Amino acid sequence: MTQESRLPAQSGNLFQLIKQMCTEAQGNGKKIWPMTIGAPTGPALLSAREVAAGAVMSGEKRMHEYQDNSSPGVPDFAPRFIQAHTECNLSGHDIGYLPIPGTKPMLGLIPMACGGHSGNRIKIRTMTDPGYPTPAVWARFLNQDCFPLEIHPGNKFYFSLDDVNFHTDLLMLNYPHNPSGQIATREYWKEVCAFCEKHNIRVFNDAAYAILVHSPDACTLVEVAVDFPNLSWAEAFSASKVINNGTGWRVGAICGSPDFVRDIATIKGETDSGFVAPMAAGALHAMEHDQTGISECREMYRKRIELLTSILRENNMELAVEPKAGFFTLWKAPTRAFGVEVQNGELFNQLMIEKTGLVGVHFGPYIRYAVTAPVDESEFTVAIQDGFTQAKVQY
Repeated sequence: MTQESRLPAQSGNLFQLIKQMCTEAQGNGKKIWPMTIGAPTGPALLSAREVAAGAVMSGEKRMHEYQDNSSPGVPDFAPRFIQAHTECNLSGHDIGYLPIPGTKPMLGLIPMACGGHSGNRIKIRTMTDPGYPTPAVWARFLNQDCFPLEIHPGNKFYFSLDDVNFHTDLLMLNYPHNPSGQIATREYWKEVCAFCEKHNIRVFNDAAYAILVHSPDACTLVEVAVDFPNLSWAEAFSASKVINNGTGWRVGAICGSPDFVRDIATIKGETDSGFVAPMAAGALHAMEHDQTGISECREMYRKRIELLTSILRENNMELAVEPKAGFFTLWKAPTRAFGVEVQNGELFNQLMIEKTGLVGVHFGPYIRYAVTAPVDESEFTVAIQDGFTQAKVQY
């Protein structure tokens, strides 16, 4: 008997499709210029690596044991790590804290912590169209009712509360947003918090790019949610992009209303043994003692975004929205390029790869170009300019 998969049918992986496009273009002699990568290049900050290395060599048992829902190797890691993300003094507020091994493995716990378990179904709304798909993927595997919020250039990627059905149980948000780079302002968070408090909707925000904001108007959920005592909320922060490339370190923290954090911690405590303490020690040291290094990374991305945006705009490309954080730029796919009609972002990406070697990530009617690669180096810059000059895009 032939054994078959016991999972539901899956759509093809987007990045595998793009990799196949690149392989075919390389086979035809085309040099590839990757602007797809959603992770920083190079190593973590030296300040973080040095402290992590010292912690690895430590003979203290607490640095090498299970950390579980606490952090004996790095005392008070979660409140310290989250406080380092904001100038707002969080002490004195009724906040729950939880150290986590990165954000991604926690995203499946969020619906379960809101009642989506043991056959129970809840209604979830996400920022996944376009957006980081993992919340919707988890909801599908958990057999939950999941609907994308309407975010697009018309509303500047701020969803309307009119679109949030009162029967919604959970909002899984992502500000600053991947892939648009849109941020949430204090006033916007106030509206969201007031609405969710009134209608007893739990709100979760993935703030992975909070440290890489380029706008003074940016605000984290925690800074506002603490003023809504009856709101059930949580926000996750990660070291992945904070210390330049900490994506493999798997270190982060969640804060939120005690009820929500307790529910997440209950499931996590039964299913997870915690992060790697030496990496957490290094990440926290950089956050508390190397803001210069962090600022240099942030400024590097800002300048690269400025350069890329200038070149593409000169060649008639249209931004979906002005990016205010992170290292992504999101563009409307043109309707015509290289003298042919273009139906969507996927076809445009395929044409650009085949004819110029420039590689982005397509999301329906959009295409995302990242600046984690050195687009500011002269050869790369010339390739971008020449490629879009050839494309002769039109809308």
